[in-house]
Amino acid sequence: MPTILETERLILREFTLADAPFMVTLLNSPTWLQYIGERNVKTIAEAEAYLLNGNIKSYAEHGFGFYAVIDKMSTKTIGLCGLTQRENLPFPDIGFAFLPDSASKGFGFEAASATLAFAKNELKLEKIIAIVQPDNEKSIGLLHKIGMNQKGFIKAYPDEPELMLFEITF
Repeated sequence: MPTILETERLILREFTLADAPFMVTLLNSPTWLQYIGERNVKTIAEAEAYLLNGNIKSYAEHGFGFYAVIDKMSTKTIGLCGLTQRENLPFPDIGFAFLPDSASKGFGFEAASATLAFAKNELKLEKIIAIVQPDNEKSIGLLHKIGMNQKGFIKAYPDEPELMLFEITF
């Protein structure tokens, strides 16, 4: 499990199948369900399939994905942060999610800031976007804090409501 980034308090590394129990917990946490949505991942086997068809596949296809966020002090996985290339969006999309007991401690800012620096300096990407539900005030605040600007609204998926669209150009 290669380390991708390291900050003062965090390590961001690639997900492996050993992270399946964590994914079951994260994907069924109240804030994930409220702001990201139901992924129907309730078992370890479903989480392994989710990782194989999502993050692990993305590392191979795009050279990036969402990464496990590890708290150096506790050595526990506390969330995810990284980039994804959605089929229907023109640029890589930054995303982040943390377990409830790790929220509002600055981990999101630390991980997302490092992810943007990685996108610019290592991946040599020119633009990163973010999509967020209009009522997700904490994520909107974090996107502003890391320097992203709202550019309007976008319908990322035909059957889903419009989302706020943010972007940053390097």
